[in-house]
Amino acid sequence: MDLKGWLPLGPTLQALPRALRAVVATALVLLITGLPLGVPAWAALPPGNAVTDPAAILRDALPIQQGDLQELQHRLESTSDDLRAKRWSALAGTVRRSQTLLNTRSAAIRASLPAGQATEGNQLLDQLEGQLQTLAASSEAADRDGFLADRRAALTTIGQLEALLVGAFPFAIPAEFDALPRLLGRATVAIDTTKGPLIAVVDGYNAPLTAGAFVDLVQRGFYDGLPFTRAEDFYVLQTGDPKGAETGYIDPKTKAERHVPLEIRVPGEAAPFYNQTFEDLGLFKATPVLPFATLGTLGWAHSDEALDDGSSQFFFFLYEAELTPAGLNLVDGRYGAFGYVVDGFEVLEELGVNDGIVTARVIEGADNLQPHA
Repeated sequence: MDLKGWLPLGPTLQALPRALRAVVATALVLLITGLPLGVPAWAALPPGNAVTDPAAILRDALPIQQGDLQELQHRLESTSDDLRAKRWSALAGTVRRSQTLLNTRSAAIRASLPAGQATEGNQLLDQLEGQLQTLAASSEAADRDGFLADRRAALTTIGQLEALLVGAFPFAIPAEFDALPRLLGRATVAIDTTKGPLIAVVDGYNAPLTAGAFVDLVQRGFYDGLPFTRAEDFYVLQTGDPKGAETGYIDPKTKAERHVPLEIRVPGEAAPFYNQTFEDLGLFKATPVLPFATLGTLGWAHSDEALDDGSSQFFFFLYEAELTPAGLNLVDGRYGAFGYVVDGFEVLEELGVNDGIVTARVIEGADNLQPHA
């Protein structure tokens, strides 16, 4: 199975000098999206700064409604621009306002915690209060490394709090897919490769069938020993093609290749769309809940001929800001993302077609997998 049309442009662009790649990539984007070449490059980009941090994407993708925590999260995440510009007074002000927000809305946040999670949630809120105090000290001291570490710790705690707020699974999966496994939550997968280890978080809240198929195959040892069959710098690194004549997973019960539908969820929609691209839906400016916006986005492969014939092959999206800009990369809406590499990025960048997966195993969240409905 292959990825569609635009990806073969990768080798051509890769051969260009870095300074020229951005110019050529922008021109291609304008041509493909139908905008005239006279339009300035910024006019083709989506408004605002696209989120490219996998941890931030995963926090945003949680099916929760807790405005106070989410506002606090976004405030801290938005400090990156000020940090790069070394605007320490602005950073200190943002942290102070974040502390005020937490102090004034703490009671409401505590009240929103599910009864069974109240003890852990209260401990995390107390921990977060201390972390913001430490973050304030780092901003006052203009300590960049300290600020980064302290912000990361505070955002991790916020993410843990937000995870406590997830209730029942947020939507019903169509009955036509009852025979397929599904991941009703998240799972963490350790992928040992010939170049070293990767850790990925797989998101069943937004792609339960895709994530479920992947975790099911990991549990079966399907990916152990498989090579990477496609590697294009700045584009994709693909694997999951089994040894022999088959191109996917053969279900031992049906003796047929198991197929997984294209599954993409859009913000504001109650459930994912199945077997429809953004072009089919007329969503030309939409961004998926799980976008191809960062190095190591996990994507499910399907053929050029069908959207619903993905079986076992998947790819790591090799994000390159100049060639595959977040929010405008032409993979969103055509392929389904189902998770993100969260550790081992330096390993991922070294992998190629002479490498492969040694073993893959679920290290957290295996109990969220259901074999079928």
